[in-house]
Amino acid sequence: MKVVLASKNPHKLVEISRITEKFGIELVLQSQLGVDIDVEETGTTFEENSFLKASAVMQATGLPALADDSGIAVDALNGEPGIYSARYGFDPHLDDWGRLLLLLENTRQVPDALRQAQFVCVITMVTPQGQVIQARGEAHGMLLREPVGDNGFGYDPIFYYPPLGKSFAQLSPEEKNRVSHRALALEAFYRKMKEAGYADK
Repeated sequence: MKVVLASKNPHKLVEISRITEKFGIELVLQSQLGVDIDVEETGTTFEENSFLKASAVMQATGLPALADDSGIAVDALNGEPGIYSARYGFDPHLDDWGRLLLLLENTRQVPDALRQAQFVCVITMVTPQGQVIQARGEAHGMLLREPVGDNGFGYDPIFYYPPLGKSFAQLSPEEKNRVSHRALALEAFYRKMKEAGYADK
């Protein structure tokens, strides 16, 4: 089953493909099909934005489309950056590293005991027949005070995952694909795919 990933992020394609390949899904980036659209994320939740992206790419390609909307939510910041994680600071000159440093600066005064954070991921697939399959995953941890580790991307170097005693950027791909918010969302998504008759493995 060919499914279009509503993203331009090759990191997401690699990470998601490692998990979806066992579902019998052939995942391709929208750019591989000559589609170059930027969906305006006007939703107020991960669920809404994930649906908006999947729906737009499905309409543009005529194929089932899968979208991932994810981010980090810091308790001490009332859940920020949340759905704005990829746009945190709303400064076009900031890259992923700049946004990571901004988050560290904005939480500098938060004491260690109150640095709880969650990585959240919502996966949505929309088919040309109008079917919507959606699942959510969360990984709970703590915000570090400085980056640690060389793997991963985004905010991974400052997210400490207590069960493994490492930051997400210190995890091997195999470890991350067991415990990450994206892995948990995809596992829940797989269960829903089976219930809908799309996956039989």
